[in-house]
Amino acid sequence: MADKTFFIDTTKCTACRGCQVACKQWNKLPATKTYNWGSYQNPADLSFSTFKLVRFREVVSSGKLHWYFFQDQCRHCVEPPCKDTIEGYVDGAVIQDEATGAVIYTGQTSKLSPAQFDEVRQSCPYNIPRQDPASRIVSKCTMCVDRVSNGLLPACVKVCPTGSMNFGDRAAMLSMAHQRASELKRMGFDKAQLLDADATRAVYLVVDDPMVYHKFSVAQNDVGINRKLALRKLLRPAKGLIAGVAKL
Repeated sequence: MADKTFFIDTTKCTACRGCQVACKQWNKLPATKTYNWGSYQNPADLSFSTFKLVRFREVVSSGKLHWYFFQDQCRHCVEPPCKDTIEGYVDGAVIQDEATGAVIYTGQTSKLSPAQFDEVRQSCPYNIPRQDPASRIVSKCTMCVDRVSNGLLPACVKVCPTGSMNFGDRAAMLSMAHQRASELKRMGFDKAQLLDADATRAVYLVVDDPMVYHKFSVAQNDVGINRKLALRKLLRPAKGLIAGVAKL
């Protein structure tokens, strides 16, 4: 099975939220209590039981009203900083599936203290991981790896009625994404661009400033690998070498 990637064309999203509901259903996630907080977006944010969220932005530009929709989820980074951070505390708590590239959290994440989890969340350039206060298990999108490994599309992609959500072999998805971006530019959308396409397995196409869509639509410079993580990554090989010498 080849490395997999999502291609999310936000220009085709109608905010039907079918992807959001399908994610809940397939993963057997409980409903989230919502309320009127001044936006059609609900719930207001991702949570331990909400892996997928269609974010809404209403923008007035040049006297015209624009709706922007952004299907927020884990990006399944090619080099996931969350994995490095978690493994600095708990071995085996994160698996990066060799066949698909999916970044999967295991029940071992329950060994993370709240303070350690805060560091994990800060290390994610997209502010994705969430921890259950009771069990301390950390959760997020799984790429529906159980479906994908059996030849099925992720649930969110399967139900998308407009072609906004796409999924397949990475090379094919990147080719589709670049072709669509070029097409939109020819149509006059000069700001059409792909977000962090080289670094993630969830590639978004937008036609305006990424920050208009969502603060964490692109990797943030003030998060990601930090000094503590950098030191741990340097020290862990040394610790392994010391342990190996001790066994001789």
